[in-house]
Amino acid sequence: MRRMNWVPAVAVAIIILVALVVPFLGLPDPVQINVSQRLAPPSLSHPLGQDEYGRDVLSRLLWGARVSLAVAFAAAALACLIGTALGLAGGFLRGLAEVLAIRSMDVVLCFPPLLLALLVVTLLGPGAATLIPVLALVYLPGFVRVVYAGVLSVRAQDYVEAQRALGAGPLRIMLRTILPNVGGPILVQFSLAVASAVVLESGLSFLGLGVVPPAPSWGLMIGAARATMGQAPLLLLWPCLALSLTILAMNALCDALRDAVDPQRRPRGTVRRLLEALAPGVAPESGRVLDLHGLTIEIEMPSGAARPVRDVSLNVEGGETLAIVGESGSGKSLTGLAIMGLLPPVARIVAGAAWLDGQEVLRLDEARLRRLRGSAMAMIFQDPLSSLNPVHRVGSQIAEAVQAHRTTSAAAARKQAVALLKRVGIPDPSRRARAFPHEMSGGMRQRAMIAMAIANNPRLLIADEPTTALDVTIQAQVLELLADLKRERGMALIFITHSLPVVAEIADRVVVMYAGEVVEQGRADEVFSRPLHPYTAALLQSAPREDGTLPVGIPGIVPPPGALPPGCVFAPRCPHRRPVCEAAPPPLEKAGHGRLTRCIRWREVA
Repeated sequence: MRRMNWVPAVAVAIIILVALVVPFLGLPDPVQINVSQRLAPPSLSHPLGQDEYGRDVLSRLLWGARVSLAVAFAAAALACLIGTALGLAGGFLRGLAEVLAIRSMDVVLCFPPLLLALLVVTLLGPGAATLIPVLALVYLPGFVRVVYAGVLSVRAQDYVEAQRALGAGPLRIMLRTILPNVGGPILVQFSLAVASAVVLESGLSFLGLGVVPPAPSWGLMIGAARATMGQAPLLLLWPCLALSLTILAMNALCDALRDAVDPQRRPRGTVRRLLEALAPGVAPESGRVLDLHGLTIEIEMPSGAARPVRDVSLNVEGGETLAIVGESGSGKSLTGLAIMGLLPPVARIVAGAAWLDGQEVLRLDEARLRRLRGSAMAMIFQDPLSSLNPVHRVGSQIAEAVQAHRTTSAAAARKQAVALLKRVGIPDPSRRARAFPHEMSGGMRQRAMIAMAIANNPRLLIADEPTTALDVTIQAQVLELLADLKRERGMALIFITHSLPVVAEIADRVVVMYAGEVVEQGRADEVFSRPLHPYTAALLQSAPREDGTLPVGIPGIVPPPGALPPGCVFAPRCPHRRPVCEAAPPPLEKAGHGRLTRCIRWREVA
């Protein structure tokens, strides 16, 4: 809740407070009639004027808020209590309780909410006492389904099983263990129900089936003002304005609550913190397509903030291939996603700057980033089957990428899609353009992804392990295709991989990452022939060998971002470590022309 936007909450609180203190404001009696002053304009004694019966409009407006909010909150609270109990019982106890809870709600959902309310009110008669249970019945299925779905996702968790192992009874587990974990969605559903109930109550009162006259109600005021709107249009404005502002405030509160209870949400103030943290004194060098300086990414975790990427700097020029290598968890993919502006909501950039052809891209908002993605920069993902939409034809998806950034007809875009499929080496491209992704082989799907990525001639192409799921023959074909496209289009290619043989085949320069840091950087031939960091040397020894001898594995695992060792992060796995290696984190040190290494003993290692 510390991350919540409190502005709508304060607005709703003010509305509720005004409704609560109405009896103490000394306003005129809202039902007192003064026919001699009917339709009187605003005055000092009656700031909003008087209605068709001479009643004070301001008094009726504020008392109407009291009535509408009381009905809405009472109905939502009743639906929340019953719905939460039914959802908990049905989701946790299953069996007969599940059948009774869920199937009974299916019956209620068969009736449209407004028609159900009209039917019950017609049978029982209008009035607030009737409206509350009617509205509660209307919103009951929503609470049951929200709680039921939440319980199903929680009941199999280990902490629930631990309570069972301790001998806790079903009631205690439901109330003390499961309910707090589904409380967020219930809170959001409650705010939605209150906002909707205000509208429905006003609608029923407008039709004469809600609050009974002469009691004040926004719906009654709107209905009565229709007859005199030609003479006194303000009588229609005030209740409509009050209703609209109340609903807008409540809807904004629903959004704020949804964001506050969602652990996947990007925390507020990210853009402000980003602008403050980015290094203002660093400028891009001319001639580079991409220049990245000091990228640091932070993720909020229950144990505190973790930084899976720290102070990463790299650059790539047109027509050049830069390979980023490292084990899983080293931060390679997060770096590529940060450049594209595609980080998951839980991750945020806390430092760094990146220039694409001289334009800073880490500071851009989403709208400007969308104009760059797919045009100036593009990305190829690891699994084309999950990246391509299964319900659209391949040619249509490529044509959509063309039309997203160019003003062209659908026919011209489809023609361009066929030409792109032909360029990436897919046989019979016209027929393949009409195929669905599942009708193509893995190699063809990856070629289609490449065609989509190059559709708008990007200056930067990021390939995130695009050959991992392919066999050796197809892998070689895809690598050759990427190399050809890079040469003919002058693209800068960033190739993210953990396969050193692939790096040796296509890369001009190499960036080696470990546990979120760059540990070595240099020309590919120099890095392979003379590694300057123990981790790079270990990676080379763990790669398959042409002579058939067994590779040497690296002992241990990559440390998680939230539990990094002191000093050099590779020290626990390093055969060359000394006590000094664990004393302080080593800097990224220059080791000759274009060579960088994060090892204080690089001379001995080399």
